[in-house]
Amino acid sequence: MFMNILILQEVPSDEKWAEDGPPREAKWWYSTFHTVTAMVGAGVLSLPYAMAYLGWGPGTVVMILSWCITLNTMWQMIQLHECVPGVRFDRYKDLGKHVFGPKLGAWIVLPQQLIVQVGCDIVYMVTGGKCLKKFMEIACTNCTRIRQSYWICIFGAIHFFLSQLPNFNAVSGVSLAAAIMSLSYSTIAWVGCVGKGRVPNMSYAYKTTSSVDYMFRVFNALGQVSFAYAGHAVVLEIQATIPSTPEKPSKVPMWKGAVWAYFVNALCYFPVAFIGYWAFGQDVDDNVLVGLERPSWLIAAANLMVVVHVIGSYQVYAMPVFDLMEQKLVKTWNFPPGVLLRFIVRTTYVAFTLFLGVTFPFFGDLLGFFGGFGFAPTSYFLPSIMWLKVKKPRRFSTSWWINWACIFIGVFIMIASTVGGLRNIVADSSSYEFYS
Repeated sequence: MFMNILILQEVPSDEKWAEDGPPREAKWWYSTFHTVTAMVGAGVLSLPYAMAYLGWGPGTVVMILSWCITLNTMWQMIQLHECVPGVRFDRYKDLGKHVFGPKLGAWIVLPQQLIVQVGCDIVYMVTGGKCLKKFMEIACTNCTRIRQSYWICIFGAIHFFLSQLPNFNAVSGVSLAAAIMSLSYSTIAWVGCVGKGRVPNMSYAYKTTSSVDYMFRVFNALGQVSFAYAGHAVVLEIQATIPSTPEKPSKVPMWKGAVWAYFVNALCYFPVAFIGYWAFGQDVDDNVLVGLERPSWLIAAANLMVVVHVIGSYQVYAMPVFDLMEQKLVKTWNFPPGVLLRFIVRTTYVAFTLFLGVTFPFFGDLLGFFGGFGFAPTSYFLPSIMWLKVKKPRRFSTSWWINWACIFIGVFIMIASTVGGLRNIVADSSSYEFYS
C-alpha cells in the first residue's frame, strides 16, 4: 500500500515539466468566474433553438435534468481532485491515469478533453466573428459591409496577443470580465424577448419535416444542450490554482465557487431558453439575439458583450491545451521552456483554430456535433464512472443508482447528439458557404 501511494504521488509530479508549477494562489471566487466563463458561452444563445425541437415538456425536463446531472458530476470531479492523500490531480488526464491506468487512462480522457477544448475554441472563433459583425452592422449602418470571415480573422487576431499570458491566474481579469458579460448578455437576451413579445403567427407546434429528419434534429438539440454544460473539461485545472492543506483542502473553496457558478448558470440558461422559445416558438433562430432587432443599441451592446465573453472563454479552454503542447515539446523534443516556446506553440494553435473557424462557420450544427461527441462524456458520465471505480459505493445504494443513471443518460446523449449533429452537417452542407 505504501509503495502504491509513492507511485501515485509520482503521477502529478512527473507532469510538472517546468521548474515553476502552476501558482496556487487563487481564491474561491476565482473558481466561480472561471467556471462561469467556461460554461456559459455560445451555447446559451442556442438553447431556445433546441427547445423548438424538443418542445415544452421534453425540453424543460432535459434542461433541468442536465443542470442537476452536471452539478453532481462537477461535485464528483472536485472531490476526486485529492482522492489520494497528499496528491493533487491537476489535470483531467492525471485523474484518468490514476483511475484507469497510465496507458488506458490517457486514451480514455485526453481525446475527449481535447475535443471539448479545441472544439469550444473553434466555435468561439465563429461566435466572436459573427457577433462582432452583427455589432458593427447595427452600430454603423452606413459602413461598408465586409464578409464574416474577415470579422472572424479580426476576432482571432486578439488571441495572438492574449495567448501569450502564462497561466490561469494571468487571465483572471479577462475571465472576470467575461463572466460579467455572460450574465449581462443573457439578461439582455431574455429581457429583449419579453419586450418584443410573442411574434405574429407564432406556433409551439413541432417543426414540419419528415419523421426521420425530425428525429435527427431532436438528437442535435440534445447536443446543443450538452454543449451548454462544458465546464468540466477544465475544472481540475481551475482547482489546481487554489491552495490546499490538510486542514483546508481545496475542495471546500472550489465547491463553494462551483455552487455560485451554477447559480449564475441557472440565471442565464433557464430564462433565455424558456422565454426565448416563448417569444419565437418554432421559428426561433439558432442564435436568439439574431431575432431581436429593437432597441438597436441594446442588441448591439449584447453582441459586443458576447464578443468580450468568448474572448475570455477561448483563453480558459486554450490554457490547458497550451500547457499540454508545451509539456510535450519540452519532454519529447527537449525544447527549452520559455518565452520563445510559448510564442511558437500558442501562435500556431490560435492560427489553427482561426483557420478552422473561418473555413467551417456552421454555428448551429457544430454545437450539436461537438456537444455530443465531446461534452457529454466529460460532463455527464465520465466523472460518474471514475466515482464508481474510486469510491466504490455500495451496490444498489442511492449513490450507486444515481451514478448509473448519469452514465446511461450521458451515453444516450453522446450517441444521439453525435449522430444527429453529424447528419445535420451532411444534410445542410448544400447551404453552407465556406469562407463566407
